[in-house]
Amino acid sequence: MELLVALAAVALAAAGGALGPSVLRRLPDPPPGDHPADEPDPPSYADVAATRSLGLPLGAGLALVSGAVVALVAALLGTGWLLAYVTVATPVCALLAHVDARTRLLPKRVVLPATGALVLLALGEWAVTGEHTDVLRAGVAMLALRSFFWVLWFAHSAGMGFGDVRLAALVGLVLGRAGVAETLVGAYAGFLVLALPALVVAVVRRDRSRLRQAKPFGPAMIVGALVGLLAGPLLLP
Repeated sequence: MELLVALAAVALAAAGGALGPSVLRRLPDPPPGDHPADEPDPPSYADVAATRSLGLPLGAGLALVSGAVVALVAALLGTGWLLAYVTVATPVCALLAHVDARTRLLPKRVVLPATGALVLLALGEWAVTGEHTDVLRAGVAMLALRSFFWVLWFAHSAGMGFGDVRLAALVGLVLGRAGVAETLVGAYAGFLVLALPALVVAVVRRDRSRLRQAKPFGPAMIVGALVGLLAGPLLLP
């Protein structure tokens, strides 16, 4: 039975990833002039949807990544309610990581409905199981991470956009459902994922300007969340 649940979750995540290009093509174009003056305006979402990823058409690449992540989570963490959250969030996060890497934008027409779906899932879990501890922790983590990133955005100290604030709520809900250690490690790991590659390149090339270049934070936040989800209890017992 657990194997069937895991296979169904993998199939759903892969199907969600495969729908990514279709979703992108239906989004309105990014607003012109949204980036700094010294940077070109981002490509249209339709152009992003037409690109290739990992040597495969974008939809197949997103399906492969989504299915692999959900399979890994099912193998390591089991097939309980947490897997349902991961199944919903993974294809969305895979799509957003690709879009942010290409455009430095996180479309709210993708982030907000996905977050709403996760909130409904949490309420459904509460109604079905009658247990509220995990659901409340998920809600608290969602609000805490969103508030933390809102402060960073408001202070302009991290050079992030408001899309990162919205994404923090989505990521925080899933991490909070997993546990406190997962939330703390996942939030911190995102900053390391963003900073370490730039630091390595700066050291190797002896070019400090690499550290000041603006980079999309969404992919790093998503990879950091996966690190927290899988290794949080090991890194922060």
